[in-house]
Amino acid sequence: MDTAGIGEMMEGLGRRGVAAAQVLALAPGAQKDAALAAAAAAIRARKDAILAANARDISAARARHLTGPRIERLHLDERRIEAMAAGIEAVLALPDPIGRVIAEWQRPNGLRIQRVTVPLGVIGIIYESRPNVTVDAGALCLKSGNACILRGGSESAYSSCRRAIAPRSATCSAG
Repeated sequence: MDTAGIGEMMEGLGRRGVAAAQVLALAPGAQKDAALAAAAAAIRARKDAILAANARDISAARARHLTGPRIERLHLDERRIEAMAAGIEAVLALPDPIGRVIAEWQRPNGLRIQRVTVPLGVIGIIYESRPNVTVDAGALCLKSGNACILRGGSESAYSSCRRAIAPRSATCSAG
């Protein structure tokens, strides 16, 4: 792996993540839900492109002599792609976790204090080559108003990239 410039690349990812987090933290629940609905639809619409990208990942994994279970975790088919879209819709159906008052009390001097849920900001996730995790992690981060930096295993590089494109473009179209 060529490590030249990795520091600059990571710094750039972090800066873009912080900028995205500032926007997502203020996004209304309806806008996040619209983005999630559009992402689920985009996954379904891009099914053929996702399957083609996954076939490239599977071929490369076999060329590297990966074992059966690792290839099985990497493998996508129409049923698994539908499950990913349905997973996004399951996250969509959850209540907006942001802005909920989870504790409240009043001090003797009359000052009222509340503990309110807020986004964390930028979440970094490193995971193995399970292409569905790209979608699952992105949907959960979006619903909770957080930006995410995802690093999946290299074995799923093509399929994760194809699926990452669909939710990103769907999110942009939702505002």
